[in-house]
Amino acid sequence: MSQSPATATAPQPTESDTRRALVVLSHHRRDSLTAHIADLSAARLVAGGYEVDLLDLHAEGFDPRMTVADQPDWGHRDKEYSAETEAHMRRLLAADVVVVVFPVYWQSPPAILKGWIDRVWNYGFAYGRSKPRLAGKRVLWVGLAGATADDAIVPGMQAVLEGLLSEGLAYYSGFADSRVRLLPDAEEQPQSLDAEGNLLIGEAISGDARTAHYAAFDAMAAGFVDEFLAAQLVDA
Repeated sequence: MSQSPATATAPQPTESDTRRALVVLSHHRRDSLTAHIADLSAARLVAGGYEVDLLDLHAEGFDPRMTVADQPDWGHRDKEYSAETEAHMRRLLAADVVVVVFPVYWQSPPAILKGWIDRVWNYGFAYGRSKPRLAGKRVLWVGLAGATADDAIVPGMQAVLEGLLSEGLAYYSGFADSRVRLLPDAEEQPQSLDAEGNLLIGEAISGDARTAHYAAFDAMAAGFVDEFLAAQLVDA
């Protein structure tokens, strides 16, 4: 899907030094709506004065499976990790902010993203130290959901992802700020469940309605990134 990033002015940093952002994309198709939102997020960050490192996990062939080389000695916090893992650690360390864009599968991130977290946010690196190496960084998690905005499942989905990503991950890794934002209505055909749990699929939107729908979708995503950057400027 090809969309044009929102054109509203992004907040500008007040510091003279260029800040760095890592945008992590977790989707197997480069022409997906998820990839488009990752690109839009990167554009908003660039407009805000950031140098952006776009990490496309699938395009770079990242293997989500943990190996002994990734974790050769659990108890040694200063151990050497695998070359691939250490390369990703350096990219994470170089970033002031991290924006992760992913589709929501069964109220959780895709397996490749979970594997990236398992391998890279490793003991001795992201946690297990008196002063976490990632302390003070900020992260925005943007999840695309097929559920409609008025689906009763959305608040629960938000709570599950916040518990997993903000409380169970970013908190233990010393992040100063972790925000989870959902983008519902990602499907062209609205999907919902009836009282008996049957899946109801509506008609696909098209024409002007489709254009308006995805323009609003883009604006919401851009707003999430701009809100995230504005909070950084207030805190700075």
